[in-house]
Formats: sequence, C-alpha cells, structure tokens
Amino acid sequence: MMSLSVSEFKATCLAVLQDVKKHKKRVLITKRGKPIAEIVPYESTQTRAPLKATVQFVGDIVSPVAEAEWEASR
Repeated sequence: MMSLSVSEFKATCLAVLQDVKKHKKRVLITKRGKPIAEIVPYESTQTRAPLKATVQFVGDIVSPVAEAEWEASR
C-alpha cells in the first residue's frame, strides 16, 4: 500500500485519486508519520433487481379492489 504525507497528498490530490481509480490500490495518508486516513477504490454494491420488469399491471391500479362489496360505498 502506498503511503503519503498530508502535504504530499494535498499537492497531488487529483493525480492520487485518479491513480487509485485506475490501479484499484489503496493509499494511506499520514500526518507526522501516523496514519490519519485511507483512500480506497470505490466498489459498487448495487445489484440488479432479479424481478425488475417482470410485473404486469392489469386494469386500474388506483381504484379500490372489490369496491361494490364495501358497505360504505352503498
């Protein structure tokens, strides 16, 4: 894992972030030799919904079901 001081990171922040993205390697940021932060590559946790686009709406989905059977509607 690559290690950078805060001042080095500040001077090369964009280049370091691009390098993390490109090479998928972590970078440790230190201040006076002690670790204060770690930059890790982003990994998407979003998965595809297995039932997406498998539902079919038939009829009116807004009106109550069996409205004729309700006592309040008589």
